[in-house]
Amino acid sequence: MNEAAAPTAETARDGDSLSVTLHGTWTTARIDRRAAALPRISPGGARRARLDIAAVEAIDTAGAWLIYRTIKRLREAGVEVALEGKGTITAGLIETVARHDQPYPPPPKPDNPLVALVLRLGSATIEVAKEARDLVNFLGLTLIVLTRLSFRPWRLRPVALFSHMERSGLNALPIVGLISFLVGVVLAYQGADQLARFGAQIFTVNLVGIGVLREMGILLTAIIVAGRSGSAYTAQIGTMKVNEEIDAMMVLGLDPVEILVVPRVLGLMLVMPLLAFYSDILGLAGGAVMAMATLDISLFQFVRQLNNAVPIWSFWAGIIKAPIFAFVIALVGCYEGLKVSRSAESVGRQTTRSVVESIFLVIVLDAGFSILFSVLGI
Repeated sequence: MNEAAAPTAETARDGDSLSVTLHGTWTTARIDRRAAALPRISPGGARRARLDIAAVEAIDTAGAWLIYRTIKRLREAGVEVALEGKGTITAGLIETVARHDQPYPPPPKPDNPLVALVLRLGSATIEVAKEARDLVNFLGLTLIVLTRLSFRPWRLRPVALFSHMERSGLNALPIVGLISFLVGVVLAYQGADQLARFGAQIFTVNLVGIGVLREMGILLTAIIVAGRSGSAYTAQIGTMKVNEEIDAMMVLGLDPVEILVVPRVLGLMLVMPLLAFYSDILGLAGGAVMAMATLDISLFQFVRQLNNAVPIWSFWAGIIKAPIFAFVIALVGCYEGLKVSRSAESVGRQTTRSVVESIFLVIVLDAGFSILFSVLGI
């Protein structure tokens, strides 16, 4: 470091007057302990002070802040400060620092806990309402595109459609089958354990058949698909949004809803009934295996009791729900993917929201179907 360029502050006192003369380079790289001690200069009873900055060779914001803090502290102590060397770059930078010296706002007063709870509840309600409104708008947009494609089917891309059918349907068979089989086993075991108290173990077949065909088969399939395919839709479209691929498609005059959303929606709607049927078969197979192992019921007795106890509408009640659940899952997955902002964090956040919203809407719709079927006597 060049010693001649080092920042220095020379002080002199004459009665009630204080004189401070600054020399050298007042920059971040040059400021040392001596320069940093400048704001701690004591007025020592002085009523007037003269701060000479004419000999300052160079200065940056850090040096200007140190000098300004000295002037400010002396004035707060009642000292009249005169700045000599005005018109220089140093004086201009000190004035700029002074203009931006804003006091910190006082800390906000803590809200009443009840008021804070009401505010959070109100904010969450408004957020849910906005989300529902945007989702309904996206539903309308998707239906418009589907209607337009029904009049121009050649615009539908069959390669993309079959690709999504394979990923969402064929590749999901192992996990759907395994979980459905195990749930059938659990239903049969728990049902037999409870019905044994009344000597009615044979009605375990009724419990498994109605439970799997009407509710558990399609509901488990929808939840698995929402966590597997719905999240994948959000992550795929969200990553394209981050990489600005969707913007590039729009620049080329391509419709992202037609290219990205419609093949996923139609593909999942086509494979969901097949997955539900597959889930029903594996669920009944699990119940049959448990019945034969613990209740000494043969496969022939199981099938006969199932045929007598379970009407055909119990099967169709589950299959009818499948395409509707698929439409909701695909719609939410694509909608959340298109809402991703320009960050990887947003992809993860919207993927989580996609799974949660899909499962919530599926359960709400399932409850609605249960009420409707009960009213219709199905």
